[in-house]
Order: sequence, then C-alpha cells, then structure tokens
Amino acid sequence: MTRYAMWVLWPSFIAAGIGVGILFTLVDPTELVVLGQTLHASRTAVYTLGFFILWAICAVASALSCFLFATSTSVRVSEDGDAG
Repeated sequence: MTRYAMWVLWPSFIAAGIGVGILFTLVDPTELVVLGQTLHASRTAVYTLGFFILWAICAVASALSCFLFATSTSVRVSEDGDAG
C-alpha cells in the first residue's frame, strides 16, 4: 500500500511544485481577489495554500491514472485467460 501511495504522491508533489512556480510567476499573490474581496493574507500563506491545492489536484489526477492503468491491466489479463 505504501508503494501505491508513493506512486501517487511523489509525482503529484513534483507537478505541484512546478505548477506553483509557473502560477506565481504569472500571478502576484497580493493582488488576488476572492469573491469580490481582496485577499488579506501574506505571500507565504498564499504560496502554501496554492501549493496544497495544486498538490491535491495533481494527486487526484495521478490516482485516477493508476486506477485506470490497474483496471486496464486486469481486463487485459482476463481477456488473455479466456482466449486460452
């Protein structure tokens, strides 16, 4: 189980780090507006929140990829078993 968690969490961590770098190169955290209100948070807080949000999104995408791969592999194995 730990191996599967690392297959999901490590690539999503790397992708989130790259995504935060790109995102906050283009967007200034002090100028963010949420629901019509200026966001009153420090740059570090916005960077941290942005990282964890992107990490969660990337983790879901990575987990879905692992699930679909496992599903397609089990279907392929069962088809090979039925053909023989």
